[in-house]
Amino acid sequence: MNTILVIGGGVTGLSAMYTLQKWKTENQADVRLILAEAGPKLGGKIRTVKEGSFIMETGADSIVTRKAKDMSFIEELSLENEIVYNHTGRSYLFTEGELKSIPKDSVFGIPASIESLAKSTLISAEGKVEALKDFYTSNETFTKNDSIGQFLEYFLGKELVERQIAPVLSGVYSGDLQDLTIASTLPYVLDYKEKYGSIIKGFHANKEKFQSDGENRFFSFKNGLETLITAYERKLMDVEIKKNTKVVHIDQTDNQYKVLFENGEELEADGIILSIPHTAAQHLFRDSDLDEEFTHLKNTSMISIYAGFNVADNILPLDGTGFITPKSEDVFCDACTWTSRKWKHTSKEGNLLVRLFYKSSNPYFGALKDLSKEELLQVVQVDLKKSLGINKESIVSVMTNWSDCMPNYLITHPHTVKSLEEKMEKNYPGILLAGASYYGVGIPDCIENGEKVARKIISLIK
Repeated sequence: MNTILVIGGGVTGLSAMYTLQKWKTENQADVRLILAEAGPKLGGKIRTVKEGSFIMETGADSIVTRKAKDMSFIEELSLENEIVYNHTGRSYLFTEGELKSIPKDSVFGIPASIESLAKSTLISAEGKVEALKDFYTSNETFTKNDSIGQFLEYFLGKELVERQIAPVLSGVYSGDLQDLTIASTLPYVLDYKEKYGSIIKGFHANKEKFQSDGENRFFSFKNGLETLITAYERKLMDVEIKKNTKVVHIDQTDNQYKVLFENGEELEADGIILSIPHTAAQHLFRDSDLDEEFTHLKNTSMISIYAGFNVADNILPLDGTGFITPKSEDVFCDACTWTSRKWKHTSKEGNLLVRLFYKSSNPYFGALKDLSKEELLQVVQVDLKKSLGINKESIVSVMTNWSDCMPNYLITHPHTVKSLEEKMEKNYPGILLAGASYYGVGIPDCIENGEKVARKIISLIK
């Protein structure tokens, strides 16, 4: 009997194990399936906290509808009746001391029409003229391995990128646009430029892909995203799930691998999927050759703080769902989601719930990261007063400090991942890497990656 071990019970690992279980059932395969999770709960960064009448997420708060549209996990996990969609509303930048709307007809702040560019209140007349070079400047040098920041600035101009695009896109991908590749962010922008001769024209021609679900661009579940994790766990009936079981070392023995757990247990496995952060995966091997590649992968940090108030949600000044802050502005937070406005299910009594983000790219982060929760809540109160005119004390708060564990896909990322894959295949055949450290941070990306790596390990052990 073969044994396949999945290390890591986040959504990637769960997706991989669910795919393995389906294969085992369909083929009546003689295989033992084991899922090892270091913590007391499955889900990784996905965790839902319920306090009072509020529902709060410590990690991602939603799933991109467009990305999940053609995937089968919702139906297979019987979650169709649990879905809730985001409430409509504008997104803003807090700049020059006020909230300014991000043009509606834009994607990640990139204009999808001439009208969108013309009506933007974020860009000067000179900046708009500069952006028009997108229509008459051809691409002769850029590839998908080049910087997305340099690419966009070259064709759309520095002002449009810095004042409208970068605050949005950097927020999504947790990094400076100059350091992120086209391939790891928006690979289709290069395709649009080459096919239509213009990035703006390309988004205009394809905007239905981004707006095809109307205002239902994101979805979650009535009782929070942890519903997805619970559904996966319930489905894994033919899997040995080991919680509070941390793997500390992997040794190669003939055609198998000996896995040592922190509690002293040992296990022999024929195939292993490492769906854990690269920083954790690195420590499972004593291999300087792998260390060289692992150290090239970089993470960033982020602090997320929810604040719930005993006041009605309509205290918010505008029909919006939140704002992003350019680096130079006079508030500490990088972004603020008006959670109770964006997600009606998160505040059952209709009271105000907001979520503020403080990222390591923030010039204030060095001082913020060492503050206590009480001190950070004081910072939150100052930020809310400056940006929204709200001067209330919260009755509920949840703080999550994701220290050095947010993947940051630098220019060198694709090359590093490819080198790691090659070295793993050569030196540790049957051990596969998976997860957000390497292949994409969105929930649909992780689910798709889990399915893909499961199919690959099946082909290796057949």
